[in-house]
Amino acid sequence: MGLGSRAGSASQEEGARCPAREWTCQADMPQTLSTSDMVTPSSPGPPPTKPTDGEQAHQPLLDGAPSSASLDTLIQHLVPTADYYPEKAYIFTFLLSSRLFIEPQELLARVCHLCIEQQQLDTPVLDKARVRKFGPKLLQLLAEWMETFPRDFQEESTIGYMKDVVGRITPCDEAYRRRMHQLLQALQQKLAALGQGPESLLCADKPIAYRTKPPASIHRELLGICSDPYTLAQQLTHVELERLRHIGPEEFVQAFVNKDPLASTKPCFSDKTKNLEAYVKWFNRLCYLVATEICMPAKKKRRAQVMEFFIDVARECFNIGNFNSLMAIISGMNMSPVSRLKKTWAKVKTAKFFILEHQMDPTGNFCNYRTALRGAAHRSLTAHSSREKKFLELAKQVGEFITWKQVECPFEQDPIITHYLYTTPIFSEDGLYLASYESESPENHTEKERWKTLRSSILGKT
Repeated sequence: MGLGSRAGSASQEEGARCPAREWTCQADMPQTLSTSDMVTPSSPGPPPTKPTDGEQAHQPLLDGAPSSASLDTLIQHLVPTADYYPEKAYIFTFLLSSRLFIEPQELLARVCHLCIEQQQLDTPVLDKARVRKFGPKLLQLLAEWMETFPRDFQEESTIGYMKDVVGRITPCDEAYRRRMHQLLQALQQKLAALGQGPESLLCADKPIAYRTKPPASIHRELLGICSDPYTLAQQLTHVELERLRHIGPEEFVQAFVNKDPLASTKPCFSDKTKNLEAYVKWFNRLCYLVATEICMPAKKKRRAQVMEFFIDVARECFNIGNFNSLMAIISGMNMSPVSRLKKTWAKVKTAKFFILEHQMDPTGNFCNYRTALRGAAHRSLTAHSSREKKFLELAKQVGEFITWKQVECPFEQDPIITHYLYTTPIFSEDGLYLASYESESPENHTEKERWKTLRSSILGKT
């Protein structure tokens, strides 16, 4: 699952980077989005419109689409007619980026109004020949919109807009009403599935802040649950795909909209981005889980075994193509409480880790990682970037995300392992440092002072 990038930091100081906010992987946008049952009319060009001041109607963003235009003109380009249907790439790009400027419900209302106005659907006598050419295109647009951005249709008013415009064309063909009914049924099923999101898997437990190992009934070592790196990599892939499946492409744009201007790297989440937030929490949890499992054992030999185990898990994640879990594991192993365990690291065969770490090197905008991701996806880098095509590039990159999240996990789920990943207690940042210091004594004055403070505040010792 290559979400492909560096992303927001964890809430804690040593928190890991989550690859779900920014995108560096560039690949072609999916050409179809489960619309094989729809007609694919030709696209001779958009209906004529007059450019407003400042428009550059002759510079194409996509074939036949203006690269710089007023919102009204761009909306007009989205509206089908009897002889025109917008390109699939334009539909996705505009629906994704337009929410920066207009609410989806308002956009749908304007699209429906333009359809009624242009096709003269409010007249007593309809041009049946023209409507029969227009009707399938309207239904295809609605189908593509609902398939890709189903949450845009959660408001009852949006359903009302659709029923109104489709109701006006049904006198020409009752098949339109049946098709609309099918679309609404599919929408309800999709929204119901999305409603069963990963909120219940947010790992409600708070990080623990004590060094003493909890009772076995509360905490068991991961190696006692799963000692096979390949099996754990498979289960991590299950978790990743389950969480990715619920993230809507619009959540990435919404995260940018809600971004706190005073915090340049930290996203500001809202109800519209709750699934993205759930993923960020999972990524950070996995980082801290890795660090906790390494810092937990009192014996150096056992800590070294856990380190080598996670190195092997990371390698298997790389081989599977699960780069999200790979990045989280490497980030967890690079956290200061872990990286400072020099005596433990001395017992670890680190060559494999350094190779994996090299793949995740942020130098050159994660150049090595992006190259590995393209290889895993069997794609070549063909996209380009310019200031005039920001939204097109965003759509391509989010489109790549849609491709990844539709992947069916080929591995059988092990509920015991996934339950452990979701529920086992993890150390807080202070807990990790205290565990680290008690495993390998502080080496300088700063570490000694911090150790003393943590022993006093957490363990009540002086």
